[in-house]
Amino acid sequence: MEEKKRKAVYNPKADKLWNEKNKQYRQYLNKRSATKNFILKLATNEDIKLVNDWLNERINSEEK
Repeated sequence: MEEKKRKAVYNPKADKLWNEKNKQYRQYLNKRSATKNFILKLATNEDIKLVNDWLNERINSEEK
């Protein structure tokens, strides 16, 4: 016997409630996505070198 799958239903109230409860996490995800897209699609070699320097600084400061 086959089980029927529920159809997805868009619920704007639930979306709004989740967004209000998870504002900081949503900002984190948006910034992470923007950073990834910039690095993969727009960044020049100079930009990538700068980002790499910043990452190394961050990693070294956390190790101390």
